[in-house]
Amino acid sequence: MLKCKTVWKKLAPLARASSTLCRQNVRRAGLNNGRIPTCVPAAHMSTGPAGGGRDNQLYILLVGATCIGGGVYAYRTVKGDSQRYQDRIDEISSRPNKQATEEPAIPIQSEPPAVPEPEPQAAPSPEEPSPPAPDAETLAPTETSEPPPGDSAPALLQFPSHTPYLLIGGGTASFAAARSIRARDPGARVLIVTDEPVPPYMRPPLSKELWFSDDPSVTETLRFKQWNGKERSIYFQPPSFYINAEELNGAENGGVAVLTGRKVVHMDVRGNKIKLDDDTEISYDKCLIATGGAPRNLQVIERAGEEVMKRTTLFRKVEDFKSLDKVSRTIKSITIIGGGFLGSELACALGRRSTEVDLEVIQMFPEKGNMGKVLPEYLSNWTTEKVKKEGVKIISEALVKSVVCKDEKLEIQLKDGRLVTTDHIVAAVGLEPNVDLAKSAGLEVDSDFGGFRVNAELQARSNIWVAGDAACFYDIRLGRRRVEHHDHAVVSGRLAGENMTGANKPYWHQSMFWSDLGPDVGYEAIGIVDSSLPTVGVFAKATDKDTPKAATEKSGTGIRSESETEDTAVSPVASPVPAPAAVHQKDEYGKGVIFYLRDKVVVGIILWNVFNRMPIARKIIKDGEEHADLNEVAKLFNIHDD
Repeated sequence: MLKCKTVWKKLAPLARASSTLCRQNVRRAGLNNGRIPTCVPAAHMSTGPAGGGRDNQLYILLVGATCIGGGVYAYRTVKGDSQRYQDRIDEISSRPNKQATEEPAIPIQSEPPAVPEPEPQAAPSPEEPSPPAPDAETLAPTETSEPPPGDSAPALLQFPSHTPYLLIGGGTASFAAARSIRARDPGARVLIVTDEPVPPYMRPPLSKELWFSDDPSVTETLRFKQWNGKERSIYFQPPSFYINAEELNGAENGGVAVLTGRKVVHMDVRGNKIKLDDDTEISYDKCLIATGGAPRNLQVIERAGEEVMKRTTLFRKVEDFKSLDKVSRTIKSITIIGGGFLGSELACALGRRSTEVDLEVIQMFPEKGNMGKVLPEYLSNWTTEKVKKEGVKIISEALVKSVVCKDEKLEIQLKDGRLVTTDHIVAAVGLEPNVDLAKSAGLEVDSDFGGFRVNAELQARSNIWVAGDAACFYDIRLGRRRVEHHDHAVVSGRLAGENMTGANKPYWHQSMFWSDLGPDVGYEAIGIVDSSLPTVGVFAKATDKDTPKAATEKSGTGIRSESETEDTAVSPVASPVPAPAAVHQKDEYGKGVIFYLRDKVVVGIILWNVFNRMPIARKIIKDGEEHADLNEVAKLFNIHDD
């Protein structure tokens, strides 16, 4: 149509010039043929110079060409619109078939049959050993908790493509967060993704009570007797507690589902979705990263070759416990490298076993004594002697130079020339926080402590939280920290779950940890316990009730983390018995309190064979005051009472 208008503008002057001539020709033709025109319109157009017949022919030709061109253009336009309309109709009608062919079912491992989830409570106690009931859900494993069946038949299940609450990691922090979310939002749908083949469980018994079990099938049942004689499972809840993943979105009352054996390999923060190791994508509304950490290894072992690595255990998971238990029953010698919590606990456990079987247990570390990085030197040396009495050969101030496999034996060459021959190595040299998702997610990793940097509410982004070993948080009293203990995983996971449901609470809790060197020696600690800091120790003579075994008999639980009940220390009453001077008489440290100082302020406390006094220690650190006489402060713990 635009072409027609352009042509007409060019023809308009010619049309006006020839209008008079056209009317005259019409009249002349009518008279010559004897016809009288019925009506000759009056001239309304302006006249111009008269033209000849050639001009008339040109005018008629141009008008005709214009009409023909306009008709062709209109025909093609209508025909094109009709074709596009038909194509659109065909595309719409084919959509259902495309969707049906693009959404195949994804096979995954079958989950155990689900039952409705019991109504959780916001502040359960770890001391309840009874089975889960509609009004009692506990974070500690229930007495009926059993390991998931290992021979369940596989089935074709469909992953949920979206979940309101996504928890990455299947440890203590994730389970605490899931329970907290459900407590505040009873209808919440929570999905836990873990690369382990089992549902969430607690790790402390893997290096403690499980080794002292007299049940030959303990590696299968994963049930153990606490020091107080009561039996429990390492699993927080039995399989029936969880619902199947494919039923999560349709669950009327929500629930908690676990995808086992799946690893998150990519995280799209802007798109609010993750990708699993099988390329499955799951979107979320809110996400918790509780990926924990992986055990470190010595570089000399990593470079030693496949034969050495095959004879080395990095202890962290259930499978590591099962493997080491089996190995320790078939070899003659085992060497533990590392003098920290894990290394010393495993050394004592295996030392006890060496009295039953023909097994040599060796522990080596670069410090002068066991837990030399934590305990003051005098207490570290005393602890080393206790470990020796458990049947462990101690090699202190040992720096590994090389490890080779020769004649089916491992030869450990130390830098000072000493040579140790053994059948198997357990490397217990620390934990590396798992921050693999930081790169794809664009999250910040702390350069000093490792782990994801989070704010006071444990947030890394507006809808992403981090808890447990992988969280590097700011402590208002002690500065930025990263903690690798059970109690911290419980409390940080619980707080993250509350904040994911809108609580907006800051993390102020001073978490505690504990370690047992068998049933007779144990300690609980809080704050910064670093042997490089100045310390003051106040000790007293121990009695039969001052042991981990006696403490668990009194409390009813082997998981000495009273933070789950949040006891509060309110103006504790000091013992009326006068405290003796803080001297170490005859190197006998039966029980006592060790204060760690920074700028004359207590920043850490160890309760040595003193139990159920952690709320008092927490209050002392929270107050942040200078104390002129720590002997008087020690009275608050009643260590001089019989």
